[in-house]
Amino acid sequence: MNISSPKDLNKITEKINKIISPGDYIFLFGEIGSGKTTFTRHLVNSLEIKNKLSESEVLSPTFNIVYEYEINNILIKHFDLYRLRSKDELNNLGIFDNTEDIITIIEWPELIDEKPLNRLELYFKYAENMEERNLEIYFYGRLKENKF
Repeated sequence: MNISSPKDLNKITEKINKIISPGDYIFLFGEIGSGKTTFTRHLVNSLEIKNKLSESEVLSPTFNIVYEYEINNILIKHFDLYRLRSKDELNNLGIFDNTEDIITIIEWPELIDEKPLNRLELYFKYAENMEERNLEIYFYGRLKENKF
């Protein structure tokens, strides 16, 4: 699906917000600048608007590794694993600890071998002209029943 415009991306994030819940994971794959952090910003901000909260400034956690956003009873953890070089570094982050109350979003999840059951995998891709972006979504676990 085409996500070249903010309007197109907003439509997708609103649909995803309707099906995800605490305990779910969203894996974001794609080249630098393909829309992973922008997707996360739209997702977090649309949840905040839905809950009548002011919008957060959602930045890439490339250097901090993780940012957290609390939206009423929902905690969102946004990880960026781009700078990690080994699985040992990954294990020290506690990404999979006590996640039943958390929606976990992970950019650059390639180091993760044992993937959680309930997850979405989003693949952000540039079109040939590099000005358009496309998105492929794969549903796993209980999310498989909610395709759109």
